[in-house]
Amino acid sequence: MNPEKIALDQRTETTTMATKVLIVDDEKDLVDLVRYHLEKEGFQCLQASDGLTALRLAREQRPGLLILDLMLPGLDGLEICRQLRRDPMTASLPIIMLTAKAAEVDRVVGLEVGADDYIVKPFSPRELVARVKAVLRRMQASSALPTRQAGTLEVDEARHQARVGGTPVPLTAREFDLLCALMRVNGRVLSREQLLEAVWGYPDASEVESRTVDVHIQRLREKLTAEAGRIVTVKGVGYRFEAEGAT
Repeated sequence: MNPEKIALDQRTETTTMATKVLIVDDEKDLVDLVRYHLEKEGFQCLQASDGLTALRLAREQRPGLLILDLMLPGLDGLEICRQLRRDPMTASLPIIMLTAKAAEVDRVVGLEVGADDYIVKPFSPRELVARVKAVLRRMQASSALPTRQAGTLEVDEARHQARVGGTPVPLTAREFDLLCALMRVNGRVLSREQLLEAVWGYPDASEVESRTVDVHIQRLREKLTAEAGRIVTVKGVGYRFEAEGAT
């Protein structure tokens, strides 16, 4: 057997067996379906059928990923996402929204409040599992990478942490990946299409997805405070990270 394939299989097994997934939906049959397919792949699953329970479990159990419906009793999915993103302890928790809301505006809003992926019901369980694995692979890909620094900004890819002036910056998983993608290319400009493929895994960009890059850049700048000026807009092209100079 190919040694590279053995290593990949071992990394995938480690990812799934070590990962708890919190499934939040008030449709029992759907939760059972998702749980069955995830557990078959080696994931550990938790579940909640209302928003307040979901928020409590996310904070107490510290799952590795959250699958979240939008229409929930008690507290809706968008508000759950907002609260988790505001809390430094859960800000980087990967979130996949799984919802019947299929309109473009719903998808845009879901991504804007911090979702890492958005899947519309009805869905393919196999595709859902594949997307869960893809999000987790992006999270783990940084484990062997160094700490990067520019001015007072420190980015520790191994620990998935960012600091400005020594103060932790509560970035979402997508925001963190976006910042790292820009820092890794040493000042070169990345187009929206390149960022979508590198960070979101979308090789073909739609207008909605391109706007999503802009929204995430805006939020990333807001969180970087004094170092926001390092992310430079190149009009008509994309974005670049300025390691020297402007802060």
